[in-house]
Amino acid sequence: MMKIENSVAIVTGGNRGLGRRFVTQLIDRGAKVYAAARRPETVDVPGAVPLELDFTKPETVAKAAQEASDVTLLINNAGISTHTSLIGGDFDKIRLETESHYFGPLAVTRAFAPIIEANGGGAILNVLSVLSWAHLPEYGAYAAGKAAGWAMTNAVRRQLAPKGIHVASLHVGYMDTDMAAYVAPENKLDPAVVAALALDGIASGTAEILADDLSRTVKRNLSEPLA
Repeated sequence: MMKIENSVAIVTGGNRGLGRRFVTQLIDRGAKVYAAARRPETVDVPGAVPLELDFTKPETVAKAAQEASDVTLLINNAGISTHTSLIGGDFDKIRLETESHYFGPLAVTRAFAPIIEANGGGAILNVLSVLSWAHLPEYGAYAAGKAAGWAMTNAVRRQLAPKGIHVASLHVGYMDTDMAAYVAPENKLDPAVVAALALDGIASGTAEILADDLSRTVKRNLSEPLA
């Protein structure tokens, strides 16, 4: 279990959407927060420390780790959705999805895990999706990236537990953010509610945080083959 108050957090993609809600609520709960973004000048949450971090530029990951050397909580939130299918879809977009949902969070985790350990332990949260488990063709690249992110989370959890670092995953369907602007409002969750639930899960030491009924249902039925 981790105490959020007086922790030091870094949130990737902390300038908008769910990431911005994480930043706001962490500050409200008494944490110091680095809001990491490709364009740190877009961070506008009072009290947040803007920080440049771009998965596609490894030097920014290394620099962020140097500047945020007091971190005890990492939230890997940044991501994209290109709506690319695996068969016939643009291969560069597929690679970008994998970079965003697997290699990018892994790189940030590798950079910050030694820092968190040196600061006495803490936690890492990987923001995943219900599509970690439900693999729809029209979201093939996204689902494959999130599935890889889930496998990475599970492996890293076991590796980092002896170092005093709890690793958790967040699974959720559509949220009311720019990424899901095309979805009807009644089918989307409030990202502020999701952020609060996720932070509560981190504080209680939950390994897999399921934010909605859809995620809970899909997880229960993982053994069932999809048509």
